[in-house]
Amino acid sequence: MKKIAIICLAFLGVLACKEKASKIDATTDGEKSSAIEVTTPQKTYAEISIKEGGEWNGRKYEGGDTFKNVQELQVPKNHTDHSFFIRYEGPGWENNQIGYRIYLDWRNAIDIYGKKVDSLILPYVGQDGFDSYHEPADWGQDILKAGKSMGIGGYGRLVNDTVAHFRKVANTSVKIENSENSSSVKIEYDGWETVDQRIDLDVVLTIFKQDRYTLATLTPSKAISGLCAGVVKFKDIPLRKKEGAKWAYIATYGTQTLVNETDKLGMALFYEIDEVAEQKEGVNDHLVIFKPTTDKITYYFLGAWEQEPNGIKDEASFILDLDKKLERLNTTNSLNL
Repeated sequence: MKKIAIICLAFLGVLACKEKASKIDATTDGEKSSAIEVTTPQKTYAEISIKEGGEWNGRKYEGGDTFKNVQELQVPKNHTDHSFFIRYEGPGWENNQIGYRIYLDWRNAIDIYGKKVDSLILPYVGQDGFDSYHEPADWGQDILKAGKSMGIGGYGRLVNDTVAHFRKVANTSVKIENSENSSSVKIEYDGWETVDQRIDLDVVLTIFKQDRYTLATLTPSKAISGLCAGVVKFKDIPLRKKEGAKWAYIATYGTQTLVNETDKLGMALFYEIDEVAEQKEGVNDHLVIFKPTTDKITYYFLGAWEQEPNGIKDEASFILDLDKKLERLNTTNSLNL
Protein backbone atom coordinates (compact mmCIF):
# COMPACT_ATOMS: atom_id res chain seq x y z
CA MET A 1 0.00 0.00 0.00
CA LYS A 2 2.75 2.45 0.92
CA LYS A 3 4.61 1.76 -2.32
CA ILE A 4 1.53 2.63 -4.35
CA ALA A 5 0.84 5.67 -2.20
CA ILE A 6 4.36 7.00 -2.77
CA ILE A 7 4.09 6.50 -6.54
CA CYS A 8 0.68 8.15 -6.62
CA LEU A 9 1.73 11.17 -4.60
CA ALA A 10 4.76 11.73 -6.80
CA PHE A 11 2.53 11.46 -9.85
CA LEU A 12 0.12 14.00 -8.39
CA GLY A 13 2.94 16.49 -7.99
CA VAL A 14 3.91 16.19 -11.66
CA LEU A 15 0.34 16.07 -12.82
CA ALA A 16 -0.55 19.44 -11.28
CA CYS A 17 -4.09 18.13 -11.02
CA LYS A 18 -4.72 17.98 -14.77
CA GLU A 19 -5.46 14.28 -14.91
CA LYS A 20 -7.84 13.30 -17.68
CA ALA A 21 -9.95 10.16 -17.37
CA SER A 22 -10.38 7.93 -20.41
CA LYS A 23 -13.70 7.73 -22.20
CA ILE A 24 -15.76 4.65 -21.44
CA ASP A 25 -19.19 3.29 -22.11
CA ALA A 26 -19.93 0.91 -19.26
CA THR A 27 -23.11 -1.16 -19.39
CA THR A 28 -23.20 -4.17 -17.09
CA ASP A 29 -26.25 -6.17 -16.06
CA GLY A 30 -28.73 -3.34 -16.21
CA GLU A 31 -26.76 -0.35 -14.97
CA LYS A 32 -26.31 2.64 -17.22
CA SER A 33 -23.36 5.00 -17.16
CA SER A 34 -22.20 7.75 -19.44
CA ALA A 35 -18.72 8.27 -20.81
CA ILE A 36 -16.49 10.60 -18.86
CA GLU A 37 -13.80 12.97 -20.01
CA VAL A 38 -13.12 15.59 -17.39
CA THR A 39 -10.12 17.38 -15.99
CA THR A 40 -9.45 17.19 -12.28
CA PRO A 41 -9.62 20.64 -10.66
CA GLN A 42 -6.54 21.79 -8.85
CA LYS A 43 -8.13 22.14 -5.43
CA THR A 44 -11.27 19.97 -5.42
CA TYR A 45 -12.23 16.64 -6.92
CA ALA A 46 -15.17 14.21 -6.98
CA GLU A 47 -15.48 10.81 -8.62
CA ILE A 48 -17.25 7.49 -8.85
CA SER A 49 -15.35 4.50 -10.18
CA ILE A 50 -16.67 1.08 -11.25
CA LYS A 51 -15.09 -2.31 -11.91
CA GLU A 52 -14.77 -3.53 -15.48
CA GLY A 53 -13.89 -6.85 -17.07
CA GLY A 54 -15.91 -9.04 -14.70
CA GLU A 55 -19.52 -10.12 -14.33
CA TRP A 56 -22.30 -10.23 -11.80
CA ASN A 57 -22.91 -13.39 -9.80
CA GLY A 58 -25.96 -12.62 -7.69
CA ARG A 59 -25.07 -9.73 -5.43
CA LYS A 60 -21.32 -9.93 -6.12
CA TYR A 61 -19.32 -8.58 -9.03
CA GLU A 62 -16.64 -11.15 -9.76
CA GLY A 63 -13.51 -10.89 -11.85
CA GLY A 64 -12.01 -7.84 -13.48
CA ASP A 65 -8.88 -6.15 -12.25
CA THR A 66 -9.33 -2.50 -13.23
CA PHE A 67 -11.60 0.41 -12.37
CA LYS A 68 -12.82 3.18 -14.65
CA ASN A 69 -14.33 6.50 -13.65
CA VAL A 70 -17.76 7.43 -14.97
CA GLN A 71 -19.56 10.75 -15.03
CA GLU A 72 -22.98 9.25 -14.29
CA LEU A 73 -24.12 5.91 -12.96
CA GLN A 74 -27.44 4.19 -12.49
CA VAL A 75 -26.73 1.81 -9.64
CA PRO A 76 -27.45 -1.84 -10.56
CA LYS A 77 -30.50 -3.37 -8.87
CA ASN A 78 -28.40 -6.16 -7.37
CA HIS A 79 -25.76 -3.84 -5.92
CA THR A 80 -25.42 -3.89 -2.13
CA ASP A 81 -22.68 -3.54 0.47
CA HIS A 82 -19.49 -5.43 -0.39
CA SER A 83 -20.55 -6.13 -3.97
CA PHE A 84 -16.99 -5.30 -5.12
CA PHE A 85 -18.33 -3.26 -8.03
CA ILE A 86 -17.86 0.39 -7.00
CA ARG A 87 -14.39 1.39 -5.85
CA TYR A 88 -14.55 2.22 -2.13
CA GLU A 89 -18.30 1.45 -2.32
CA GLY A 90 -19.55 4.82 -3.53
CA PRO A 91 -18.66 8.28 -4.79
CA GLY A 92 -16.01 10.36 -3.07
CA TRP A 93 -15.23 14.07 -2.92
CA GLU A 94 -12.26 15.99 -1.53
CA ASN A 95 -10.16 19.11 -1.38
CA ASN A 96 -6.57 19.40 -0.23
CA GLN A 97 -7.54 19.15 3.44
CA ILE A 98 -10.02 16.28 3.72
CA GLY A 99 -11.88 13.61 1.78
CA TYR A 100 -15.34 12.10 2.15
CA ARG A 101 -17.24 9.18 0.63
CA ILE A 102 -20.79 7.90 0.83
CA TYR A 103 -21.76 4.24 0.79
CA LEU A 104 -24.03 4.02 -2.25
CA ASP A 105 -26.10 1.14 -0.87
CA TRP A 106 -28.64 0.54 1.89
CA ARG A 107 -26.26 1.92 4.56
CA ASN A 108 -25.96 5.34 2.92
CA ALA A 109 -23.53 6.59 5.59
CA ILE A 110 -20.89 9.27 4.95
CA ASP A 111 -17.31 8.43 5.90
CA ILE A 112 -14.12 10.46 6.29
CA TYR A 113 -10.74 10.04 4.64
CA GLY A 114 -8.19 11.67 6.89
CA LYS A 115 -5.32 13.13 4.88
CA LYS A 116 -1.67 13.46 5.89
CA VAL A 117 -0.85 15.28 2.66
CA ASP A 118 -2.20 18.44 1.04
CA SER A 119 -2.71 16.76 -2.34
CA LEU A 120 -5.71 15.16 -4.04
CA ILE A 121 -5.65 11.41 -3.42
CA LEU A 122 -9.04 9.89 -4.29
CA PRO A 123 -8.07 8.60 -7.78
CA TYR A 124 -5.67 6.20 -6.07
CA VAL A 125 -7.67 5.07 -3.05
CA GLY A 126 -8.75 1.43 -3.14
CA GLN A 127 -6.87 0.62 -6.33
CA ASP A 128 -4.74 -2.07 -4.67
CA GLY A 129 -7.42 -3.90 -2.71
CA PHE A 130 -11.12 -3.56 -1.96
CA ASP A 131 -10.70 -2.13 1.53
CA SER A 132 -7.00 -1.27 1.61
CA TYR A 133 -7.88 2.29 2.62
CA HIS A 134 -8.59 1.04 6.14
CA GLU A 135 -4.83 0.55 6.60
CA PRO A 136 -2.44 3.45 7.32
CA ALA A 137 -0.77 4.82 4.19
CA ASP A 138 1.46 7.77 3.36
CA TRP A 139 -1.59 9.79 2.23
CA GLY A 140 -3.70 8.91 5.31
CA GLN A 141 -6.61 6.47 5.68
CA ASP A 142 -10.30 5.92 6.32
CA ILE A 143 -10.62 7.22 9.88
CA LEU A 144 -14.32 6.99 10.79
CA LYS A 145 -16.24 3.92 11.96
CA ALA A 146 -19.80 4.68 10.92
CA GLY A 147 -21.26 1.38 12.13
CA LYS A 148 -25.07 1.53 12.10
CA SER A 149 -25.09 5.33 12.10
CA MET A 150 -25.40 7.82 9.23
CA GLY A 151 -21.72 8.72 9.70
CA ILE A 152 -20.83 12.40 9.43
CA GLY A 153 -23.61 14.51 7.91
CA GLY A 154 -25.51 11.52 6.55
CA TYR A 155 -29.29 11.63 6.08
CA GLY A 156 -32.24 9.33 6.63
CA ARG A 157 -35.68 9.31 8.23
CA LEU A 158 -36.47 8.91 11.90
CA VAL A 159 -39.43 6.53 12.32
CA ASN A 160 -40.45 5.40 15.83
CA ASP A 161 -37.05 6.32 17.29
CA THR A 162 -35.20 4.34 14.61
CA VAL A 163 -33.38 5.92 11.68
CA ALA A 164 -34.45 4.33 8.40
CA HIS A 165 -31.59 4.24 5.92
CA PHE A 166 -32.07 3.30 2.24
CA ARG A 167 -33.02 -0.38 2.21
CA LYS A 168 -35.92 0.11 -0.20
CA VAL A 169 -35.22 2.36 -3.18
CA ALA A 170 -36.67 1.78 -6.66
CA ASN A 171 -33.71 3.42 -8.38
CA THR A 172 -30.54 5.25 -7.33
CA SER A 173 -28.46 7.30 -9.74
CA VAL A 174 -25.43 9.50 -9.24
CA LYS A 175 -23.75 12.25 -11.23
CA ILE A 176 -20.32 13.81 -10.70
CA GLU A 177 -19.50 17.46 -11.34
CA ASN A 178 -16.03 19.04 -11.12
CA SER A 179 -15.50 22.75 -11.70
CA GLU A 180 -12.78 25.28 -11.05
CA ASN A 181 -14.07 26.25 -7.61
CA SER A 182 -15.96 23.21 -6.32
CA SER A 183 -16.82 19.54 -6.82
CA SER A 184 -20.21 17.90 -6.30
CA VAL A 185 -21.84 14.51 -5.98
CA LYS A 186 -25.48 14.56 -7.07
CA ILE A 187 -27.63 11.60 -6.05
CA GLU A 188 -31.24 10.89 -7.01
CA TYR A 189 -33.17 8.36 -4.96
CA ASP A 190 -36.39 7.44 -6.77
CA GLY A 191 -39.07 5.61 -4.82
CA TRP A 192 -37.43 5.62 -1.38
CA GLU A 193 -39.74 3.67 0.96
CA THR A 194 -39.80 4.17 4.72
CA VAL A 195 -42.70 2.39 6.43
CA ASP A 196 -45.70 4.53 5.45
CA GLN A 197 -44.15 6.82 2.85
CA ARG A 198 -42.62 6.59 -0.62
CA ILE A 199 -40.82 9.67 -1.90
CA ASP A 200 -38.11 10.81 -4.27
CA LEU A 201 -35.11 12.54 -2.71
CA ASP A 202 -32.50 14.59 -4.57
CA VAL A 203 -29.22 15.22 -2.78
CA VAL A 204 -26.25 17.41 -3.69
CA LEU A 205 -22.99 17.19 -1.71
CA THR A 206 -20.51 19.95 -2.57
CA ILE A 207 -16.98 20.62 -1.40
CA PHE A 208 -15.10 23.86 -2.03
CA LYS A 209 -11.46 24.87 -2.43
CA GLN A 210 -11.18 26.22 1.08
CA ASP A 211 -11.74 24.56 4.45
CA ARG A 212 -13.08 21.14 5.44
CA TYR A 213 -16.85 21.49 5.11
CA THR A 214 -19.33 19.96 2.70
CA LEU A 215 -22.55 21.73 1.77
CA ALA A 216 -25.48 19.30 1.70
CA THR A 217 -28.73 20.13 -0.10
CA LEU A 218 -31.74 17.80 0.22
CA THR A 219 -34.86 18.18 -1.91
CA PRO A 220 -37.73 15.82 -1.01
CA SER A 221 -40.66 15.29 -3.39
CA LYS A 222 -43.12 15.13 -0.49
CA ALA A 223 -43.31 16.87 2.86
CA ILE A 224 -42.73 14.02 5.33
CA SER A 225 -41.97 14.00 9.02
CA GLY A 226 -38.72 12.65 10.38
CA LEU A 227 -36.33 13.55 7.56
CA CYS A 228 -33.06 14.01 9.41
CA ALA A 229 -29.28 14.35 9.33
CA GLY A 230 -26.80 13.45 12.00
CA VAL A 231 -23.37 12.85 13.45
CA VAL A 232 -22.32 9.40 14.64
CA LYS A 233 -22.33 8.92 18.44
CA PHE A 234 -19.38 7.51 20.36
CA LYS A 235 -19.37 6.43 23.99
CA ASP A 236 -18.04 9.02 26.43
CA ILE A 237 -17.78 11.71 23.72
CA PRO A 238 -20.08 14.59 24.78
CA LEU A 239 -22.18 16.60 22.35
CA ARG A 240 -21.40 20.29 22.00
CA LYS A 241 -24.19 22.64 20.86
CA LYS A 242 -24.48 26.32 20.09
CA GLU A 243 -27.19 28.50 18.55
CA GLY A 244 -26.99 31.85 16.81
CA ALA A 245 -29.72 34.08 15.43
CA LYS A 246 -30.27 31.96 12.28
CA TRP A 247 -27.90 29.01 12.41
CA ALA A 248 -26.75 26.50 15.02
CA TYR A 249 -24.35 23.60 15.26
CA ILE A 250 -23.89 20.28 16.99
CA ALA A 251 -20.37 18.91 17.37
CA THR A 252 -18.21 16.25 18.97
CA TYR A 253 -14.49 16.12 19.67
CA GLY A 254 -12.27 13.38 21.02
CA THR A 255 -10.86 9.90 20.42
CA GLN A 256 -13.37 8.79 17.80
CA THR A 257 -11.27 7.45 14.93
CA LEU A 258 -10.14 4.02 13.71
CA VAL A 259 -6.48 5.00 14.03
CA ASN A 260 -5.59 4.49 17.71
CA GLU A 261 -6.80 5.18 21.23
CA THR A 262 -5.34 8.69 21.40
CA ASP A 263 -6.07 10.00 17.89
CA LYS A 264 -8.37 13.05 17.94
CA LEU A 265 -11.15 13.97 15.53
CA GLY A 266 -13.68 16.77 15.57
CA MET A 267 -17.01 16.52 13.74
CA ALA A 268 -19.76 19.11 13.33
CA LEU A 269 -23.05 19.78 11.57
CA PHE A 270 -24.37 23.32 10.97
CA TYR A 271 -28.11 23.78 10.35
CA GLU A 272 -30.63 26.57 9.81
CA ILE A 273 -32.77 26.86 12.93
CA ASP A 274 -35.97 27.66 10.99
CA GLU A 275 -35.65 24.43 8.98
CA VAL A 276 -35.40 22.19 12.05
CA ALA A 277 -38.21 20.74 14.16
CA GLU A 278 -35.89 19.48 16.91
CA GLN A 279 -32.45 18.26 17.82
CA LYS A 280 -32.49 14.95 19.68
CA GLU A 281 -30.46 11.86 20.49
CA GLY A 282 -30.92 8.77 18.39
CA VAL A 283 -29.65 5.28 19.09
CA ASN A 284 -26.53 5.68 16.93
CA ASP A 285 -26.56 9.38 15.97
CA HIS A 286 -26.85 12.88 17.31
CA LEU A 287 -29.83 13.93 15.19
CA VAL A 288 -31.21 17.07 13.60
CA ILE A 289 -34.85 16.53 12.58
CA PHE A 290 -36.09 18.72 9.75
CA LYS A 291 -39.57 20.16 9.43
CA PRO A 292 -41.75 18.57 6.72
CA THR A 293 -41.19 20.46 3.46
CA THR A 294 -40.70 20.14 -0.28
CA ASP A 295 -38.32 23.11 -0.30
CA LYS A 296 -34.56 22.65 -0.40
CA ILE A 297 -32.99 21.83 2.96
CA THR A 298 -29.40 22.99 3.39
CA TYR A 299 -26.79 22.21 6.01
CA TYR A 300 -23.01 21.92 6.32
CA PHE A 301 -20.92 19.19 7.91
CA LEU A 302 -17.21 18.78 8.50
CA GLY A 303 -14.51 16.66 10.05
CA ALA A 304 -11.21 17.97 11.44
CA TRP A 305 -8.47 15.39 11.98
CA GLU A 306 -5.48 16.25 14.13
CA GLN A 307 -3.03 14.51 11.77
CA GLU A 308 -3.82 16.58 8.69
CA PRO A 309 -1.07 19.05 7.68
CA ASN A 310 -1.47 22.23 9.73
CA GLY A 311 -4.57 20.66 11.24
CA ILE A 312 -6.56 21.52 14.35
CA LYS A 313 -4.79 19.88 17.29
CA ASP A 314 -7.07 20.38 20.30
CA GLU A 315 -10.69 20.83 21.30
CA ALA A 316 -10.41 24.52 22.20
CA SER A 317 -9.09 25.33 18.72
CA PHE A 318 -11.81 23.21 17.14
CA ILE A 319 -14.61 24.99 19.00
CA LEU A 320 -13.06 28.37 18.17
CA ASP A 321 -13.10 27.41 14.49
CA LEU A 322 -16.75 26.34 14.73
CA ASP A 323 -17.74 29.54 16.48
CA LYS A 324 -16.14 31.63 13.74
CA LYS A 325 -18.05 29.66 11.13
CA LEU A 326 -21.29 30.06 13.07
CA GLU A 327 -20.78 33.82 13.22
CA ARG A 328 -20.19 33.89 9.49
CA LEU A 329 -23.33 31.87 8.79
CA ASN A 330 -25.43 34.12 10.98
CA THR A 331 -24.00 37.16 9.20
CA THR A 332 -23.93 35.99 5.56
CA ASN A 333 -26.06 32.81 5.56
CA SER A 334 -23.28 30.94 3.77
CA LEU A 335 -19.78 29.56 4.29
CA ASN A 336 -18.88 29.18 0.62
CA LEU A 337 -18.31 32.82 -0.30
